[in-house]
Amino acid sequence: MTRFVVLLAVFLSLAGSTVAADRYLVIVSGASGEPEYVERYAGWCDALVEAFTTRMAIDPTHIDVLREGADEEHASTAENTKRTLTALRQKMRADDLAMIVLIGHGTFDGVEAKFNLVGPDLTSAQWAALLESVPGRIVLVDTTAASFPFLEAVSGPRRIVITATDSAAQRFDTVFPGYFARAFADDAADLDKNGRVSIWEAFLSASLGVRRYYEQRGQIATERPLLDDNGDGQGREAGAEGTDGAEASRTYFDADLGIAAATDEQLILLLQKRAALQIDAEDLKQRKVLMTPAEYAQEFERLMIDIARTERAIRQRQKT
Repeated sequence: MTRFVVLLAVFLSLAGSTVAADRYLVIVSGASGEPEYVERYAGWCDALVEAFTTRMAIDPTHIDVLREGADEEHASTAENTKRTLTALRQKMRADDLAMIVLIGHGTFDGVEAKFNLVGPDLTSAQWAALLESVPGRIVLVDTTAASFPFLEAVSGPRRIVITATDSAAQRFDTVFPGYFARAFADDAADLDKNGRVSIWEAFLSASLGVRRYYEQRGQIATERPLLDDNGDGQGREAGAEGTDGAEASRTYFDADLGIAAATDEQLILLLQKRAALQIDAEDLKQRKVLMTPAEYAQEFERLMIDIARTERAIRQRQKT
């Protein structure tokens, strides 16, 4: 009965509007710096565009890509970036949804964080100013090194902000954008198996991909992605405790126009808990060599019990 009431409310809210919400994607691929990055950045851009035009079914005319090496109008310069965001601001309405993805290099000089463009760069404060009066909902994804200050600068109401790092001091090149782009075309990223990939699910999938990338190479992770969707500028790491994630779990870019009908908040929390426990299990495997057999066995047993209980709770919730 509760689910029916929620579905009815969503239907009525949609029926009351004669104009459907629109979705937009803006990708800014900045200065590569070295030839090895040109192909890498192009691949990430193309993967995002492919996922959003096919699986997400976004109108190709609602996608803008600025990149190094493009013609004068589409080069990733500060001037073109400002022009593109101004046009977006003029097109969007309050119910519209836009994702802005920054791919490339980021820097922090101890005072300001910048996204490196072709020519003069734009600081996190300048990006915040450009997005300040956008009427719709915004998802900003800064996939670069030293991106954390963007989370602090841009977060706010009706905003979801994702950064590849949790500190401005993390200045090494990131692999997060590759995993984030892949998530939107990956059935495995659909944790609740509803046939859709939410922003939170894409973030979790990408975060797990980053973690495994470093673990498989026996390296210390130099990037720790964060997500903020409650406007406090703090952010939450995948698998960590925190209040962020509820809005991102309800936000989709597919053909349902960002509305997750009949969202089960308890199920979302359980799915997030399962993802966190899976991350803990991956971490435990890596820490095994540093633990005594008894310590490992005790921690392994605790995790398996927690995972089993959570899986049972998810199944029960899905039956209701």
